Amino acid sequence: MSIAQWPTQERPREKLLSLGAAALSEAELLAIFIRTGLPGKSAIDLARDLLTQFGNLNQLFSANRDEFLAIPGLGKAKYAQLQAVLELNRRHLQEKLIQGDILDSPDDVRAFLISKLGHRQRETFACLFLNHQHQLVKYQELFCGTLNHAEIYPREIAKSALAYNASAIIIAHNHPSGDVKPSQADISMTRELKIALALLDVRILDHFVVGANQACSLVELGRF
Repeated sequence: MSIAQWPTQERPREKLLSLGAAALSEAELLAIFIRTGLPGKSAIDLARDLLTQFGNLNQLFSANRDEFLAIPGLGKAKYAQLQAVLELNRRHLQEKLIQGDILDSPDDVRAFLISKLGHRQRETFACLFLNHQHQLVKYQELFCGTLNHAEIYPREIAKSALAYNASAIIIAHNHPSGDVKPSQADISMTRELKIALALLDVRILDHFVVGANQACSLVELGRF
């Protein structure tokens, strides 16, 4: 049975308009995005198949173009729409950090870093460069490495901090494995960077280790 034949209150789009997006399941939300199904499959059936095949939303959203286009019922237009939606979300989160004091919104910092780094398949090191009011001046990905290691060069971080006239920075890197527990190397590197940047009067406020759906703060762990 197609979604159009469902009772009105059970159709995903009408349910969203009536109850809000939070009331919908992941499959229902995906069905609204997909819009149309295949012969013998409704859009929600196709959405459930996608979640089963990829395992979760993060894996679906992280799929490259070839992986996405290999799925029956999805094409270039859907891929372009999805990438546009994901980028709009990243820019929305970034604007929130630009407008306010980052220290007042740790959840927004987490969400932004997860959106930027959580899907990466190689370890990537990034910095949030902040002004004296702790507002975001620039987000920059500085180093990209292998599955479990990225070489860090303090001199390059210092150069960027000076270029953006940053008073403080937040550093972050991802663990493609999904395990966000910081390693001893992560902790040691953070302490070394703190000492190096202090000579330039630039403070490191925190270091986040980012996974697919979570980000761990070294400050909150008391390891900073």
